Amino acid sequence: MLTAEENDLLCRVEGDAPMGQLMRRYWMPACMIEEVAEADGTPVRVRMLGEDLVAFRDTHGRVGVLGEHCPHRRASLLLGRNEECGLRCLYHGWKMDVDGNVLEIASEPMESPLPQKVKHIAYPTREAGGFVWVYMGPPAGIPEFEMPAFAPTADTRVAIVKIQVDCNWAQILEGAIDSAHSSSLHSTDIPPGSGEQTVAAGGVWARPTNDKSPRIQVQRTNYGMRYAAIRRPIANAATNDYVRITTFVAPITVLIPPNNVYSLANVNVPMDDTHTMFYFIAWSNWGAGVDPDEFREFCGARIGIDLDDRYRRIRTRDNNFLQDREAMKDGDHTGIIGIPNQDMAMWETMGPIADRTQERLGTSDLAIVHFRRIMLDAVKRFAGGEPAIGTTEPHIAHAELRSFEGIVPKATNWRALGASDKELAMYPKEGDPKEDIGVAQTEPQATA
Repeated sequence: MLTAEENDLLCRVEGDAPMGQLMRRYWMPACMIEEVAEADGTPVRVRMLGEDLVAFRDTHGRVGVLGEHCPHRRASLLLGRNEECGLRCLYHGWKMDVDGNVLEIASEPMESPLPQKVKHIAYPTREAGGFVWVYMGPPAGIPEFEMPAFAPTADTRVAIVKIQVDCNWAQILEGAIDSAHSSSLHSTDIPPGSGEQTVAAGGVWARPTNDKSPRIQVQRTNYGMRYAAIRRPIANAATNDYVRITTFVAPITVLIPPNNVYSLANVNVPMDDTHTMFYFIAWSNWGAGVDPDEFREFCGARIGIDLDDRYRRIRTRDNNFLQDREAMKDGDHTGIIGIPNQDMAMWETMGPIADRTQERLGTSDLAIVHFRRIMLDAVKRFAGGEPAIGTTEPHIAHAELRSFEGIVPKATNWRALGASDKELAMYPKEGDPKEDIGVAQTEPQATA
């Protein structure tokens, strides 16, 4: 468990909160490219780290992410006119370009010096992997943009589910790295199956195991951590293990073990202290991938059916997430449609910010214990003047990072599975007690 002070340090991101300031040192998704696909199209509402923003694509195809409120009288630019390479406020005609320059002020004389004196909030943007990315940190410290781990190449096929979740970012990310829950919560959608790997077919992800109690082993890295959930396979359990390796890339990305058709990732963008924009990504640069509409249907995340036009769910705590108790009597484990919706029911019922002082953790929570320690250590170091986690050398390109799943002989060193050549070169030698990359530390007790 954590103290109340540690819980606040981990979770809160608004204003001068250290965790929010840490997150401003990374490129983060603001919205999906498809939301601003049209030049001079409808602006899009964005909320990140407690700030209200607006995204739009200008006449020449450039994407801007500006402060939502006009610098003049604070009216919303979301309602503004997107025209002639700028966003024009409806109230008095102030017009800003993607860089925050004030191009025109209709209500002021032509010779007014005011446009040259005002610079509106504007954040640098990049487009990659189906997302518009923004950097919200100090202008003097903009890091080089790199392709995300779920889009290692420009032609990677991605399908993105986007859903607003009404709780803090950290409890969502803990859910993404919690391998143990999938064997219970998602047991209807992820049933036992034959074969050597998880198979996506017939509306389920069938895994080659019926073991609900994985053994967790963690390897810390300079960008976050990798951890293995080791289960008994259905076949040849005496000689083999079924291994699922999850990769956490600080601060908000999780690479989830793949199935036979596509790899999976989860990115959690804090909107503020108690709301998060959840992105669930199916991606492939090695196979056919999945159709975006089919993936959204599978996840119960279709606009106009499961979600409104702001990505808010129709299944909420007020209506018990439309849980179907008759379906539960017939064998459905949760009575809730869609793997993400099942997760969100758990996350939101913990409260807007989970009270971690009241938890009782077990051995299957080891990865969660490590995540908390990694991020609390990272934010304390950052607040003390050190660089943000994962921004120093030796740097491993995110495009080289992977998750893994499969059946392997029991003697296999799982740390080598799915690892890049650079990671392999950084591993301790056989027998070295320091299991973590660059960290001389034994694994903590799960109840710490």
